[in-house]
Amino acid sequence: MQPSLRLGLAGLGTVGASVVRLLNKHSKDLAVRCGRPIVLRGVSARDRTRDRGIDIGNVNWFQDPVKLAMDPGIDVFVELMGGSSGPAEDAVRAALETGKHVVTANKALLARHGNDLARLAERKGVSLNFEAAVAGGIPVIKTLREALAGNSVSRVAGILNGTCNYILTRMEAEDMSFGECLKEAQRLGYAEADPTFDVGGFDAAHKLALLTSLAFGSEIDVDSIYIEGIERITLADIEAADELGYRLKLLGIAERTESGIEQRVHPTMVPKASAIARIDGVLNAVAIDGDFVGRLMLVGPGAGGDATASSVVGDIADIARGTALAMMGRPSEHLEPYRPAGVRAHKGGYYVRLSVFDRPGALAAIASRMAEKGISLESIVQRRRAPHAAVVGTQAPAEPQSIIMITYETTEAAVREALDLIRDDGHVADAPQFIRIEAL
Repeated sequence: MQPSLRLGLAGLGTVGASVVRLLNKHSKDLAVRCGRPIVLRGVSARDRTRDRGIDIGNVNWFQDPVKLAMDPGIDVFVELMGGSSGPAEDAVRAALETGKHVVTANKALLARHGNDLARLAERKGVSLNFEAAVAGGIPVIKTLREALAGNSVSRVAGILNGTCNYILTRMEAEDMSFGECLKEAQRLGYAEADPTFDVGGFDAAHKLALLTSLAFGSEIDVDSIYIEGIERITLADIEAADELGYRLKLLGIAERTESGIEQRVHPTMVPKASAIARIDGVLNAVAIDGDFVGRLMLVGPGAGGDATASSVVGDIADIARGTALAMMGRPSEHLEPYRPAGVRAHKGGYYVRLSVFDRPGALAAIASRMAEKGISLESIVQRRRAPHAAVVGTQAPAEPQSIIMITYETTEAAVREALDLIRDDGHVADAPQFIRIEAL
């Protein structure tokens, strides 16, 4: 049997503690599978006194993660601190510079600095593995980087944030508002005290940027992703989607087109009969379209200590076996500069909800504005509200009525321009709501 593979682990939060427990529980089996023992030699965390429910009494403690990363007593640096810069970036760079392999779950770091870090790892002849950075316990990185090496991928789409999926699922199932569901998600630990990173779509965008590079052989470009969160989704949208035969999901979608690559994160209406519509709660799902394999759907826990630790240790096992691949599945010199796609028709059309003043000619004027921008309407539904009781001697004011339109294929630019004109005409009481429809 080969000599031990020595680990240094920075970050002993939920995931880090689970990694230690996994390594301890399966140490013998891992040694057999990998042909060598895997041992933890050093750890680093903010608070040494905290009880994490793990035994690290015989492991060297490093207050500074950079010093741990540079320690000659380790072969692999495992970064589980998080953050796109600061100690995490400094420690990962130090580990690579000193010839250490790196395993990380840090999607924010790689979305911002992955191109540079991949080149550094290649220059030093070491691995930079990151299975746990996307979709938790789902082996989507390995699938794209290894299993689908013989395919040309045309699209990657998925539910990449469990918090958003949990909120949308609860809104539909229990007729709860977005605010109520968010509070419940925070209480259960699914959402942070400041949930912006999750519900605003930014977490999903970081993950999508990595999937895009793997799928299409392009450099990582998180800044080119169109991002829209779920904050404006209301019960009216959930109910309308249900009546129209759809469910609402926050999706990350990357597609290769003739003019370039399209990357977007946004709420999406998907047909109830589609596989991705059935993914509920905190689960993640990723659909991959390959020219030879067809469509694959990977489903599983997208977060959580044990599920994420499973992916981390899988990356460590690859290094122990001597499996070495370029970070993005091909050498950095062969990654093409990211080229954004031009404006094109959205294949699934759009759902549009307007709060329209109830007066003669308003609906005709709205339809005219849509036609003016070349938008064909598949359906128009008016959902009338019950009027308030009139005060004696007065006439109750006409309340705005909810108008729902489903468009045929069109461009987002055309929809936005039409809605701007409709708003300027003074026919709507609130900001229009529009949501893409995807036939996944």
